[in-house]
Amino acid sequence: MDGFISMLTEIILEAGIDQSCIFHNKNLELPGYFRPTKEWDLLLIVDGQLIVALEAKSQAGPSFGNNFNNRTEEAMGSALDLWTAFREGAFNKTVKPWLGYLFLLEDCKESQKPVGVKEPHFKVLDEFKNASYAKRYELFCRKLVRENLYNYSAFVTSGRANGPKGIYREPAEDLAFELYARSLVAQVATFGRSL
Repeated sequence: MDGFISMLTEIILEAGIDQSCIFHNKNLELPGYFRPTKEWDLLLIVDGQLIVALEAKSQAGPSFGNNFNNRTEEAMGSALDLWTAFREGAFNKTVKPWLGYLFLLEDCKESQKPVGVKEPHFKVLDEFKNASYAKRYELFCRKLVRENLYNYSAFVTSGRANGPKGIYREPAEDLAFELYARSLVAQVATFGRSL
């Protein structure tokens, strides 16, 4: 994920933001509401205002099942914590921050094969029946945005052999990295030097 964070940092710099406002190696903690702090993967803070907070996560096999639940719960909880802290005045009195979620999944046989569901009491949503973990993550990233937990989400997959070379796939057009970056730039450009 370091490569994606570096690329996003460059995008922010090109939008006219001073390097001193970007945090991606240290000082990544933001106050929470349900917990004291949470460490994000990239922050943009301009004139004492949180402009951007990014979460970048990845998952490789072999244990996709348990990790899927952990990743989804973590992402939802982090967003709820940030937005509640924002509402309660923990940071920013005027600017609504842009919250982004980027997810990279290992593209392999195990992540692409259909997965069954257990329905001992109630039926699960049809979209989850026989959906692979790749499809489940795609649905999850889309729902994060539709439910206003994150402003934008990107979902990419890459194999072990091609990932280190920077080669990846984008299974869903609406979750493409370019759209994610454009949405980020739209937020950031308002606070850049060039205006």
